[in-house]
Order: sequence, then structure tokens, then C-alpha cells
Amino acid sequence: MDNLIVFIGTIVVTLIIGSILGYYTRRTIAKKQSGTIEAKLNKLISDAKNEAKETLIKAKEKANGILDDIKNQERERQVQLNKKEERLVNKEQSLEQKNTQLEQDYSDLKTKAQKVKKIKEQLTELQEEQIKKLETIAKLSQEQAKEELLEKAEEEHKQILVEKIQRLEQEGKEDLNKKAQRILALAMQRYSGSQASEITSTSVTLPNDDLKGRIIGKEGRNIKTLEKLTGVEILVDDTPGAIVISGFDPIRRQIAKIALEKLMVDGRIQPARIEEMVEKANKEITEKIQEAGEATVYDVGIVGLNPQLIKLLGRLRFRTSYGQNVLLHSVEVAHLAGAIAAELGADVDISKKAGLLHDIGKAVDHEIQGSHVEIGRKILKKFDIDEKVIEAMQSHHEEYPFTTIESIIVQVADTLSGARPGARKDTLEAYLKRLEELENIANSFNGIEKAYAIQAGREIRVFVKPEEIDDLEAHKLAKNIADQIHQELRYPGEIKVSVIRETRVIEYAR
Repeated sequence: MDNLIVFIGTIVVTLIIGSILGYYTRRTIAKKQSGTIEAKLNKLISDAKNEAKETLIKAKEKANGILDDIKNQERERQVQLNKKEERLVNKEQSLEQKNTQLEQDYSDLKTKAQKVKKIKEQLTELQEEQIKKLETIAKLSQEQAKEELLEKAEEEHKQILVEKIQRLEQEGKEDLNKKAQRILALAMQRYSGSQASEITSTSVTLPNDDLKGRIIGKEGRNIKTLEKLTGVEILVDDTPGAIVISGFDPIRRQIAKIALEKLMVDGRIQPARIEEMVEKANKEITEKIQEAGEATVYDVGIVGLNPQLIKLLGRLRFRTSYGQNVLLHSVEVAHLAGAIAAELGADVDISKKAGLLHDIGKAVDHEIQGSHVEIGRKILKKFDIDEKVIEAMQSHHEEYPFTTIESIIVQVADTLSGARPGARKDTLEAYLKRLEELENIANSFNGIEKAYAIQAGREIRVFVKPEEIDDLEAHKLAKNIADQIHQELRYPGEIKVSVIRETRVIEYAR
């Protein structure tokens, strides 16, 4: 029993001692491990501090570099600003010099004009003095001298005129007149063509009046774009459900009408869309011109014409002469010439072809210098038209002698078509001619992009090329155009000259 107690006591003591030794052993190991972690932490902190110092140094160096770049850029900008300021100062000085020179030139011209006026007055006085001296010497006034000369000329040629009249009567003038009247009456009875009276405005029907504001656009931007591209005047008034397109050129009016109709259908009315629709309208008009030429050739019954010549013929659909549509007039002349040629036994094909093509020069007479007869002859020669046809058409205004009976027939048919009641309107033709002359005067100057006569000829609107004409030149150009119009044209009232210089910059985002 005692041994058991001793044994148990020994085991307990051993366990206690082992626990104590284990505790101290673990504590020693923990202290060692703690020292290792602390060393690592200290090292990490030291490395982080070094890295932060290096990063700070690099950031400072980069910041200094950026500051240097900014300073260099600022210096360059300052140099550029100084140069621009110097150029502006030089330009201002140049403008001041030009203005001074212009004022001096104007003063010199005014002085010269006064001198010329005085010289003209002196010449008038001298002329009157010379006339009075001559009247004193001749003992006759100027009017008396004219009357005496006319009486002597009448007496000298009276007998010749009487003899010619008697000779014509003896040769059967009355019979010839009756025969000619019968032939012409028969020809006119066989053909009676319709006549469309040309006007200078076209009406466009609107589905509702709300479209008027959209057509005008913000600050008039849309309507100004359309007027510039087509060369017509758009009149938007209180007329319900309609706007009016005004212009002397029917092609321009038709292009504007087609473009407006397309814009109303599309619904998007803005400058870019207007340009697109005007371009489409131009293509459509070109197709209509071709169709008109082909329909005309088919109607008259002529074959073998060059397609380009047929296209030129179609352009006459939009050309008028004294208010008479030139294409309808040409068809009428062709039919009349063919009927007369059939009665007289002349060549019907040549007469009809010459009658149809006698005014072909009018298709391009606003683009080429010369009379429409000369232009027409050149066109027909270019397309290898029979020389007999050219001889027959070239005499219809008696610029060339009548070499064949067909040439006389074409001239007679042309006169009949133009002289019949209601065919022509001299007032309208004179008005259109004045508008064309206005545009031609404006286009004769350099740097002109487009020129349109509007407001019934009371205004000429000129668009210049901005890269060729600056603002100062635009002022001078307006004055020069006005001076030339004053010198060359006769017109009631006054004509306003508007020179428009517009710069447009276009870029595309892709």
C-alpha cells in the first residue's frame, strides 16, 4: 500500500515537473518567433519608407517637367499672339491707306467730272454757234434744209417707183397673191397648234398653312437657302393653302416647285435637306427635257437625230420668245412648213426638219455669244445635219440669202406661227430680256458664283466666291455693278444691287 502511494506521488510529481518544463519551453519558443515577426515588420516598414521617398522624388521630377512644358507652350503662344497682333496692326494700317487712297481717287474723279462737264458745255455752245453760222451762210434753217433734201430725193425717185409698181402689176401680182394666200390658208387649215401662254410665277399648293412657317425656317434660313440654290423668289403671303414661286426662268421655277413638293412629302425641311432635294429636282428636270425632246421628234415624225440634239430640242420646252413657247412654236413651224412644201412640190422632209430645228440655237443662246441663227448653224454642223437642212433654216430671219425654196418655206412658216393672233406678247419678252441683261451684267464681273434677278427686276442678288472677294471688294463690286447697270440699261425707278458673301465650313464626324 505504501509502495502504491509512493508510486502515485512520483507520477504526480513527474507530471508537475513536466508541465512546468513544457510551459517554459513553449514560452521560449514563442519569444523567438515574436522576435522574428517584429524583425520582418521593421524591414517592411523600412522598405516602404524607401519606396515612398523614391516615388516622391520621381513625382517631383515629373511635376517639374510638366511645369517646364507648360512654360514653353505659354512662351510659344505669346509669340504667336504677338505675331497675330502685328499682322492685325499691319492690316489695319493697310486698310487705312487704301481708304485714304480711295478718298483721294474719288476727289480726283469728282474734279475730272467737273472738268468734263465744262468741256461738254463748251462743245455744245460751239456746236450751236457753228449751226447758226451755217444757217446764216445758207440762208436756211436746219429743218428747212432737211425738207428741201427730202423733196429733191422724192422727185428724183418718184418716176422709178411708179415704173416698178406698174411692172409688178403687169406681171400678175394679183394672181400671185391669190395663189400664195390659198396655199397659206390651206396649210394653216391643216395644222392648228395649241399655244400655252407663259407666265412668270408658279403656284404651289400646301396641304396646310402650318407648312409656311417651316418653309420659311428659323430667321428665314430655309427660304433663303432655297432661293439661293434655285435663283427664284419665294413669296409667302396671306393666300390660304398656297405659296408663289416668282422668276423669269421657267426651268428655275420648275426646279423650285419640284423641290418644295418633295420637301413637303418628306417632312424634313432644313438647309441640308433642301440642297439634296434641289439636286434631285435638277435630275428630274433633265429627264423631263429628254422626254420632251423625244416626244417632239415623234410628233413631227423625224428619225435619225443625235440623242444630244434631241436633248437640246427638249430644252426649248422651258424657253419662250415674246411670250411664245419655243418648243411649241418649233413644232408648229415644222407642220406648217411640211404642209406648204407638199402644196408647192418642195422637199417635205427637209422643210419639216429645218422648221423643227430653226430655233435650236435658243436652247443655249444665253450661254454662248452670238445670234441664235449662228449658234444653231454651228450646232447642226457639229451633229452632221444635212447641209440642205442648214440652208433651209439659216434664212428665217434673212441673215442669209434664200438659196432654196425650202428656206423660203421655213421663213414663211416661222412668220405665220409668230404673227398669228395671240401667239406672242412683246411686253413680256421685253421684260424677260431686261431680267436676262441684268443677270448677264452681274455675271460679267470676276469672282461671281451666282446672280439672280428678283423682285420683277427691281433687285439683282449677287453671290460672290468668298475666297476671291473680301468684304472691301464686295462693297466695290456692288458699286461697280450698279454703275454698269446705270450706263447700259434703261429702266424705270431704281434697281437694288445686293452682294452676298457667305463662308461655309463643312466637316464630317466619322
